Amino acid sequence: MKRTLVALVAGLTLLTGCSSVEAGSPKADSSLPSAKVTLSPVDGTKDVQVTTPVQVTVVDGKIESVALKSPEGTEVKGTLTEDKSGWTTAEPLGYGKTYSFAGKAVGSDGKPVELKGSFTTVAPGSQTRATLWPGDNQTVGVAAPIMVKFEAPVEDKATVEKALKVTNSANVQGSWAWLNAQEVHYRPEKYWPANTTVKVEAKLYGVNYGGGAFGKADVTSDFTIGRNQVVKIDNPTHRLKVFRDGQQTADYPASFGKDADPELTTPNGTFVVMSKHDTFSFDNPRYGYTNVVKKWAVRFSNHGEFIHENNDNAGNIGTNNTSHGCANLLEADAKAYFDSALVGDPVEVTGSITTLPAQFDWYDWQLSWEQWKGKSAIK
Repeated sequence: MKRTLVALVAGLTLLTGCSSVEAGSPKADSSLPSAKVTLSPVDGTKDVQVTTPVQVTVVDGKIESVALKSPEGTEVKGTLTEDKSGWTTAEPLGYGKTYSFAGKAVGSDGKPVELKGSFTTVAPGSQTRATLWPGDNQTVGVAAPIMVKFEAPVEDKATVEKALKVTNSANVQGSWAWLNAQEVHYRPEKYWPANTTVKVEAKLYGVNYGGGAFGKADVTSDFTIGRNQVVKIDNPTHRLKVFRDGQQTADYPASFGKDADPELTTPNGTFVVMSKHDTFSFDNPRYGYTNVVKKWAVRFSNHGEFIHENNDNAGNIGTNNTSHGCANLLEADAKAYFDSALVGDPVEVTGSITTLPAQFDWYDWQLSWEQWKGKSAIK
């Protein structure tokens, strides 16, 4: 009986020994605080992107205080989670600056942990400014393109294009197209629906344009598409017609560019009203005239085409095409049309012996939808 009891005790001792810590293995140091703090980016990181969120996270503890400061001592805005286990920046950082953490976390064991570290943001070789049209609160015509222009060529067009966002009340889809390395436009497949509200967000600050250049600032715009008004010019008829919401509202006698001269005819194509001028001085030394001032001038191509008053040509208006490419109207008609026009209205020209190459601003609607989409940098 005694020998059996001794054997049982020995067996229990052996089982206990199998679960014990082996010699030389690490043991938990009860003197260390329980809180585990992670800084992102970690201490000493270089070339941090200015729009990347900076974060502090704590496991087995809570953040008691945290501050991220610029070299000037300005504190970066941030948000703390409800359980105080995390903190994230709520604004972008500055270029080429060293930011420093300060603060404290407290573990579940009540022991404090200091929040300490620093990192440096990326320093651009250059900062590129962008402008956006249409601007805030503008009302434009149904053919108005959205235009973002850059003060220097963009190398990484795809990255920049991904930073551009368009939303609208009609939920119309469109596409960006690069007209050149410094200009990208947006248009839908067909004209904008009338009375659509449009919001453009170009979140360009911090975007790497390539070649050492970065975006200088964000630009945004909220604008409105106005009523649907389309001008239709048919060269052989010597008539300029205006349609509002699909219904003809005006039919003006006109004189267009010379029918037989490809350099002077009013060319075929869908153009866009670019600007309006109470008076405008027309100069073309090649054809022997300078400082010819006309009233109620509406530009629809920077190739040189306008709709404007020309009472000096009254004898040909409605019967012969004698201009150098512009649409000549009698003064009263020119004024009536001028008052009705919006920048962004389409001007559709047919019946000419010449079709203008798609190279003069704003040529957005001279391209087919497939051609337009092909000019996007995102494939």
